[in-house]
Amino acid sequence: MNNQGASVTTTFLAADTAGPVEAAQGAIQGNAWLMIALPLFGAAVLLVAGKRANAWGHLLGCATVLGSFAYALALFASVTGSTNPVRELHLFSWIPVNALQVDFGLRMDPLSLVFLLLITGVGSLIHLYSIGYMGHDQEGRSGAANTERRRFFAYLNLFVAAMLVLVLGNSFVTLYLGWEGVGLASYLLIGFWQQRPSAASAATKAFVMNRVGDVGLALAIFLLFAELGTTQYTEVFARAGELSPGVLLAITLLLLLGACGKSGQVPLQAWLPDAMEGPTPVSALIHAATMVTAGVYLIARANPLYTLSADGRLAVTIVGAVTLLVGCVIGCAYDDIKKVLAYSTVSQIGYMILAVGLGPAGYALGIMHLLTHGFFKAGLFLGAGSVMHGMNDEVDMRKYGGLYRYLPITFVTFGLGYLALIGFPFLSGYYSKDAIIYAAFGQEGARGWIFGGAALLGAGITAFYMTRLMLMTFFGEKRWENLRTADGKEFHPHESPSTMTAPMILLAVGSIGAGMFLATGDRLVNFLAPTLGPLNEGEAPLSHTMVAVLTVGLSALGALVAYLVVGRKSVPVRRPAKVSPVVRAARADLYGNAINDAVAVRPTKALTTGLVSFDDKGVDGAVNGLAGLLGGSSRLGRRWQTGFVRSYAMSMLAGGVVLIAALLTVGMP
Repeated sequence: MNNQGASVTTTFLAADTAGPVEAAQGAIQGNAWLMIALPLFGAAVLLVAGKRANAWGHLLGCATVLGSFAYALALFASVTGSTNPVRELHLFSWIPVNALQVDFGLRMDPLSLVFLLLITGVGSLIHLYSIGYMGHDQEGRSGAANTERRRFFAYLNLFVAAMLVLVLGNSFVTLYLGWEGVGLASYLLIGFWQQRPSAASAATKAFVMNRVGDVGLALAIFLLFAELGTTQYTEVFARAGELSPGVLLAITLLLLLGACGKSGQVPLQAWLPDAMEGPTPVSALIHAATMVTAGVYLIARANPLYTLSADGRLAVTIVGAVTLLVGCVIGCAYDDIKKVLAYSTVSQIGYMILAVGLGPAGYALGIMHLLTHGFFKAGLFLGAGSVMHGMNDEVDMRKYGGLYRYLPITFVTFGLGYLALIGFPFLSGYYSKDAIIYAAFGQEGARGWIFGGAALLGAGITAFYMTRLMLMTFFGEKRWENLRTADGKEFHPHESPSTMTAPMILLAVGSIGAGMFLATGDRLVNFLAPTLGPLNEGEAPLSHTMVAVLTVGLSALGALVAYLVVGRKSVPVRRPAKVSPVVRAARADLYGNAINDAVAVRPTKALTTGLVSFDDKGVDGAVNGLAGLLGGSSRLGRRWQTGFVRSYAMSMLAGGVVLIAALLTVGMP
């Protein structure tokens, strides 16, 4: 492995002598670690500097991520402009322990490059948005705003740095380092307002549920090393054919478990909606372009393994199809604007997981939907934050209504994100989602109808709950006129400052044109081919045109039903108590928390209680009993040690008599 890293480094050095352009490209690629170092440096400075950084901490946080974005653009240009779109950079030997030789290196290929641009680009916009959003103390604590904002930007920087390690690493171990770093940063961000019990609980829940998935990823890495003696991508994928079918299936299923935890897929999706307890920029960062897409990246990165395991791909596809429907159904029942968008994310990540589960027919399509989703979902979350900003942090849509007059920029940008999400023709979601639905129909036999039908049904339900959200938030009568804040003041909706609206406008532009740009001439598919292979479309029973017509038709039907249910009558401020069993189940997250509690939490608690009891009464009891026996014996023996000569003489006489009697008894016939 070290030889491989050395050869890569030599390639960069050799480029320095080839000419000014090649030298510049080599310098950019050879210093790619700066993209990680910049936000990591920002996080360290903001955390160590303390109150001294309160006045300028947010500016440093934004500058470091913007610097990473600029470097990502330069790196993208340098790699894509060369004849070899796959480069590896060896930095140092990380774990040199006998047979376990792990180098810390970076892999720059089409897959990692698109993630770099997405993470740093959308991350930069979220950082800029956070300047305005976190400019006032959300919790109303006197004098705490600057301190809180500085700490918030430190955590954002740490999150971005960990995500960059995850996608740039050239081995599964390096990926795992970034994977755990993202988990730590998300815990800090979700529980940022730790004085709220709900926020602290949500952060703990996210951390614990992610650890369940992380166990699967760790076991997969252990299996890879045990079977192949390496965790480096290039060597693992080159030797994937040496793995037996059983071991290969186990590895792919364990990787899927890791993806389910990080990407909020069934059965580990319950943490993701609760993550809404964090500030809105955190919701956008976690749910739009970074953390929840890590699972999709993992499966796409491990595509050589999944291509060889049909059963592994089938499991991925089933999880994606089930999750996209679960997210849609639950999203219909919530009134909390952020939680509706959270379950929308669960559903849309389900589409991506479904796509990458289709193998060569869907790897690139899943990444395309991931990219388009990064634009419109980030815009939707930032728009939700803008609504909350103008409505005194109110999240209940039943207390909104008629806001399009008061928040015009938010309304337009949010509306464009909404249209892109439901697949309105020629907006971003139209190109990426329709392609996944067509690919799902292209599966062999009944699978095509099942998976394609699930994806098609999900499109209709998505249009329903998102239209419901739009109608309850921006249209209808004002339901906030007689509502007051805790200190008795009336609500006065107002548009957000330019630091918040400018990122929303840029994301809205991406919501409009990103899909067309990526799909035209199969631009993204061809770009990703060196990493994911060529797109291998199956023979779908329906044509592209028919799939598009059905998708748009079902989306229109879902929007119409939402209008008939919500738009034509006044919305009650209080949520109706008498509802159907389906709505009741959806409000209870389809009993996902109850199932997890029954299957995992309570048995684990019972096992822990039993082990503690066994340790207390069994192990400790045996040790304490033996100690008591020895102590009692010692006390009994101590009574014989009186210190009087006459007592010892009497003991010797008695012993002698007993000995003589024993000898006489043995000697008798």
